[in-house]
Amino acid sequence: MNSSSSQPPITVDIVVYPGFKAMEAIGPMSVFEYANLHLQRRGKAPGYDVRIASAKTGMVRSDTLMALEATKALSPLALPDNAIIVGARHIQQALVDSAAITEWVAAAAARVPRLAALCSGAFFLAAAGVLDGKRATTHWSVAERLKAAYPAIEVDADAIFIRADNVWTSAGVTAGIDLALALVEEDYGRALALEVATEMVVYLKRPGGQSQFSSHLLSERTTRPNIRALQNWILDNLHERLSVAQLAQKAMMSERHFARVFQQEVGLSTQEFIEMCRFERATQLLADLDLALKAVAARACFSDEAHMRRVFIKKLGITPKVYRERFATTGIGRASAAPDEL
Repeated sequence: MNSSSSQPPITVDIVVYPGFKAMEAIGPMSVFEYANLHLQRRGKAPGYDVRIASAKTGMVRSDTLMALEATKALSPLALPDNAIIVGARHIQQALVDSAAITEWVAAAAARVPRLAALCSGAFFLAAAGVLDGKRATTHWSVAERLKAAYPAIEVDADAIFIRADNVWTSAGVTAGIDLALALVEEDYGRALALEVATEMVVYLKRPGGQSQFSSHLLSERTTRPNIRALQNWILDNLHERLSVAQLAQKAMMSERHFARVFQQEVGLSTQEFIEMCRFERATQLLADLDLALKAVAARACFSDEAHMRRVFIKKLGITPKVYRERFATTGIGRASAAPDEL
């Protein structure tokens, strides 16, 4: 943790190229700028020196009407502490047009303390061979393409962000903010990261292993009206046992046909979807309310606290108590975790 005000600022190069996703550059850039603001409010020097970098200096047009000025040209001789490569809508064309970025990654990756790729920016790392043998994520819409083109990478299409040694990858757009907040937390502590999240009106600093899809988003993506209506009904009736037979009857299908259709439409079995709904409700309660864990489990409609704990460990690798300590949006739950809760 870079806690000393006498330390020089941590350098961050946000790497852009023609057609880059504007929000993926602006989001992390804002996180670091707000971190500097809050450090200054504490009477400390700015913690980050953020620059826009590209293959050459000058204005670089994004995927919107906005352009950013690259004030630094990428060079293997002038490396930052952190390099963050943003994604593009048309990543295959970007790989061709901006091949210099892939070449820079190949030359510099081993010497950059933290190298991150947001969304489809992971393709630059993949093309340079940096992700071979590593677990990585990207935007869900191009995950299968990444997996097919680079079979040596263990692609996790569901995670918000993933850290593998000094290499970080994230899902699309706002997930870049989550990754940047995680970097701030690692550098200056959880309190500063949460101050930045609050300043930016980010509802919750999501842990990296959390799914790219919420149960509500999965419901919106469903094409069959009866399945969509059933998903909404499940969200309103999580306190019930919700057997496949009961749900099939509400959907007016046979159990076998219903189970197959639900899996095809949602990408999860009914029990997996129900578990996700209860898990998401629990994360909201843990973040927003100072309730006992037993009460959270009851309100989230888990069978008991032990059941909720098992689900959290399976999904995030941490317990509900540790989740609250890391991601509460108020002052609750800040005490150190007990040894058996780590």
